Amino acid sequence: MEAIEPAYGTAVLLLIAAGAVALLLLLIMKFKLHAFVSLVLVSVVTALAVGFPVADIPDVLMFGFSDTLGSVALLVAFGVMLGRLLEVSGGAQVLADTLVNRFGERRAPLALGIAALLFGFPIFFDAGLVVFLPIILTVARRFGGSLLLYALPAAGAFAAMHAMTPPHPGPVAAADVLGGSIGVTMLVGIPVAVVAWYVGVMLVSRWMGARIHIPIPEVLFGEARDSNGRASGERGEDGAEAAPGRPAPSFGLVLLLLLLPLVLISLNTVTDTLVTAGTLDEGAGWVQFLSLLGTTPVALLITVLVAIALLARPRASSMSDVTATLDESLGPICSIILITGAGGMFGGVLELSGIGGALSDSLSDLGMSLIVQAFLISALLRVAQGSATVALTTAAGLIAGPVANAGLGDFQIALLVIAVAAGATVLSHVNDSGFWLVSRFFGMDEKTTLKTWTVMETTLGLSAFLVAGGLWLVV
Repeated sequence: MEAIEPAYGTAVLLLIAAGAVALLLLLIMKFKLHAFVSLVLVSVVTALAVGFPVADIPDVLMFGFSDTLGSVALLVAFGVMLGRLLEVSGGAQVLADTLVNRFGERRAPLALGIAALLFGFPIFFDAGLVVFLPIILTVARRFGGSLLLYALPAAGAFAAMHAMTPPHPGPVAAADVLGGSIGVTMLVGIPVAVVAWYVGVMLVSRWMGARIHIPIPEVLFGEARDSNGRASGERGEDGAEAAPGRPAPSFGLVLLLLLLPLVLISLNTVTDTLVTAGTLDEGAGWVQFLSLLGTTPVALLITVLVAIALLARPRASSMSDVTATLDESLGPICSIILITGAGGMFGGVLELSGIGGALSDSLSDLGMSLIVQAFLISALLRVAQGSATVALTTAAGLIAGPVANAGLGDFQIALLVIAVAAGATVLSHVNDSGFWLVSRFFGMDEKTTLKTWTVMETTLGLSAFLVAGGLWLVV
């Protein structure tokens, strides 16, 4: 769908958006109304308030809901299946033990973050978080303390790489719009993302983890079962206690299962980047096939099938036991999927309301330094309508003209891309579907998510902007 012609000015649209966010928080935090119900209700009210024709409102609601649900449902379902198989087989524990033995208990959060930075180079934020979830939860369960100490370094690493470094689509699109070099943007973006992650995520997570205790959620950890599908200590039909489970998988096998989706998704990410750069022909059959294999749901489906064949089936009495384990894994995530989809619905209503275009028109000539302008435009668009991708691409389009007139080099354009990405990172809140994904995966209520995830995303974005701004002054 296309955005409607705004019925009100920018100020009124911003007030409506602010009122919608306030109403949503009031319903959830004050009146304890379920988040899914609250999001749908506020989406309907917002659609009416901004002036959508009543007959069009169902389509408006489905725009954001179906788009978000279509990408999240398969990803979360296959990801949690993989995580559950790793958990019940002992694979997640094997990986966690190896990680901790190599880096030590005190450096476990740092090790998780560094691993996520490496995995996050080609893999998208949500896919990386889903694949890494069993490792994060297993390490946190082993050592205790607040989940934030382990979850935020990894989640923040995926967020940093996804926002700021090619071959991810946001920075690639921004570099292309601004006429910069994707290669230079990558070479500049990676070190800036790493520095911003350490300052804005790693150090912040230590501070938060010491002050805010988040217990380990039960998203993956069901009742431990043996190879016959019986709970530990449960007696079989003959009255005998269940035998201990079969040997845990090797570290190499577990690593293979984690690297497989990384490699497959990389095929899609890299081919898309090369197509955008004009190196590959988009219509070539082999290019399309590699892109298909690297589509996130397909990559995770293949990984789940490999995990069933190599990890689960050899350790189960029958395929029925494996199916039961997979079936059990899906129950706890129904709420996660629906709430995340409803968050996309709310963001979609704001996107189609025309608030982004109206705000863009008002910000198109701010009369300040290009890099500051890039950051502020992107940040305001992010806060107003929720989507980081929309904020990033819209802001890049708005400053494309002044950038072309300024005759900037590739290095300066790369810094502008980082500034735009930094603005599109800050202040993730209730109109961002990613906010709800993190909230539900880590078992946090809305108030706690605002105090932790929203703050961390903001410190990450500000850190990246300050690094880019400092380099801008030097060159």
